[in-house]
Amino acid sequence: MKVYISGPMTGIDNLNFPTFNRAAATLRALGVDAVNPAEINPDSAMSWEQCMRADIKALCDCDTVAMLPGWERSKGAHLEVHIAHRLGMRVVSFGALMEEIAG
Repeated sequence: MKVYISGPMTGIDNLNFPTFNRAAATLRALGVDAVNPAEINPDSAMSWEQCMRADIKALCDCDTVAMLPGWERSKGAHLEVHIAHRLGMRVVSFGALMEEIAG
């Protein structure tokens, strides 16, 4: 399973990178191949559009999208969910994915 982590960044302290990094570390510790947008775009000087272009490329290589809390308020996360649905990818909350993996 290759999981793309999606959630809010814009307007959050440190672009919410600590939350994304914790989620990625948790998934990786469980043997999941996690794709973390905070690692794809570590330069906060990049424009939103530049970041989304890189993120969408990475998203397309995944089979599951894990949604972090608050994603509903993120235009980027909405775009990622839309693309994932159109490509037939699985979209699930991060919490539900953790319950599933932990079994």
